[in-house]
Amino acid sequence: MIDDGRPIFLQIAEQIENDIIQGTYPAESQVPSTNEFAAFHRINPATAGKGVNRLVDEGILYKKRGIGMFVAAGAREHLIAKRSEGFRHEYVQPLVTEAAKLGIGADQLIDMIRKDMKQ
Repeated sequence: MIDDGRPIFLQIAEQIENDIIQGTYPAESQVPSTNEFAAFHRINPATAGKGVNRLVDEGILYKKRGIGMFVAAGAREHLIAKRSEGFRHEYVQPLVTEAAKLGIGADQLIDMIRKDMKQ
């Protein structure tokens, strides 16, 4: 799971986000502690904590003092909206720009996408 290409704390945050989106951690459920993440990935607890705290700062997780970290209500929907906008910016906009350069119209592009989605 952990690779050398990106900071580990970002990968920890992304793993938690993925688990929330996939329903592994529904709203109001508890997520593993920073020590559990650190032990599992064999990393410094401060690094795991940095990833978790990033999600706290974004309102995805919240702390219950003395108990642990929990998924905030609406976190899944928030993450899906954030990722959808990122997907549009990173993939759809360049696709549409390149299609326009090649003279591919919207209908033809939609047909191409539908064909590839069936595969």
